[in-house]
Amino acid sequence: MSEHPYRLAVIIGSTREGRFAPVIANWFTRHTESHPHIDVDVIDLDAVRPYELRYGSEEYEAFAKRVDEADAFVVITPEYNHSFPAPLKHAIDLLHPQWQAKPVGFVSYGGISGGLRAVEQLRLVFAELHATTVRETVSFPLAGNLFDDTGHLHDPAPAAQAADTLLHQLTWWAVTLREARATRPYAG
Repeated sequence: MSEHPYRLAVIIGSTREGRFAPVIANWFTRHTESHPHIDVDVIDLDAVRPYELRYGSEEYEAFAKRVDEADAFVVITPEYNHSFPAPLKHAIDLLHPQWQAKPVGFVSYGGISGGLRAVEQLRLVFAELHATTVRETVSFPLAGNLFDDTGHLHDPAPAAQAADTLLHQLTWWAVTLREARATRPYAG
């Protein structure tokens, strides 16, 4: 483990009105507090408004910089029609080298599948960008039934265990790839 924390960008992929994503994101970022080697940057696509970003604008450059400065990513995604949200795809497609040689993990939610079909499609997208996706995920099937009105899980142990496993894998890849990029810049 490196003595320097790594930067984890948590990307909230839903922008729909009434979305459940902030509940999931708040739970996950609270959970990362027990991992002091992680410096979290929450990138909420609802605030970034990826469809309005224009190459070269201040807003575009700010988004690109945050992605570029990240050593790893966790994408929080719902599943819409067996896939992930269009604004998330657009945000991913806006950039290219900023994603390269970095690990990506997933926290998904949705109906009975818990968003896993969206995750499987995202793995293909990130592979094309030369990013490395970690195997473990955190998935919330029928998520609205799992959380109370304050955004806390009724039974936190299974999700906490899954999140720890995800974060351990992500940490190994984040630190290893950060050191590799520093030693030999990636030329994908």
